[in-house]
Amino acid sequence: MQRWRGVDAAPNGWGRSVVTIGVFDGVHRGHQAIIEHTVALATKLGVASVVISFDPHPSEVVRPGSHPAVLTDPERKAELIERLGADVFCLLPFTVEFSKLSPETFVHDVLVEHLHAQAVVVGENFRFGHKAAGTVALLGELGRKFGFTVEGAPLIAEDDTVFSSTYIRSCIDAGDVGAAAAALGRPHRLGGVVVRGDRRGRLLGFPTANLLTPAKAAVPADGVYAGWLMRDGATDRLPAAISIGTNPQFSGKDRRVEAYVLDFDGDLYGDRVELDFIARLRPIRRFDQVELLVAQIESDVRECRRVLGLPRSL
Repeated sequence: MQRWRGVDAAPNGWGRSVVTIGVFDGVHRGHQAIIEHTVALATKLGVASVVISFDPHPSEVVRPGSHPAVLTDPERKAELIERLGADVFCLLPFTVEFSKLSPETFVHDVLVEHLHAQAVVVGENFRFGHKAAGTVALLGELGRKFGFTVEGAPLIAEDDTVFSSTYIRSCIDAGDVGAAAAALGRPHRLGGVVVRGDRRGRLLGFPTANLLTPAKAAVPADGVYAGWLMRDGATDRLPAAISIGTNPQFSGKDRRVEAYVLDFDGDLYGDRVELDFIARLRPIRRFDQVELLVAQIESDVRECRRVLGLPRSL
């Protein structure tokens, strides 16, 4: 899959294409259906499939300070889209100037002049152009003018719940990583670099990897979770009991993401790792005695093994 930064990256002699457009944060099941349909249509027509997304999130430019929690950074988003078979992932820099483009100018400059769109596939609630003035109906009118077809794909829902990035963020914010995974089609993933912490976990017999996560990343609600840890460059995944919170046992103030990797005695400091959240085990709480905290952690580890389908000990 080719990765472009802006439509000016389109090579000379670029032919026709089928294009889909959206923020696609999370690349959830609804996004997947749209992208897969785009790829299938492009294959049928014998042209390239192009997925357009934006960086940063448009809301950060249109309403500064309102940037929603990020489910997938551009690199992760590109990886997931590549798995769906797209030929091109085009990340458009979303600037103040770009946000002021009229729907007609956006279509002419991006879809027609650069991408030579033969067909465009979008969600039925798609809006575009300055102040979101463009609708699917207007896109269809412009398509007839410029010679491309338009398909407004229905939203994907299950049990009356429409899958959307907003819904998934609300699930993660509530700690319901199971519901988030159902909508994503995979566990929610959070990446970061392992940094040195207070080393209290090591003193308690449960050394943890402390993650420095991106400022706008979607971090689940405070609690203890069962999950998997993946290291950059490694093919295996490691079982982990993950704690998120301010460490009230020791009057902590900073919110932290810490992972105790089961049956592992290696060094992760400085490594970039990713966590897949499988289930929330319990909320964070303070115990009257450190011994009671240790007993609870031992119970958490046993429950983590059960949830992840692991034997009690190795």
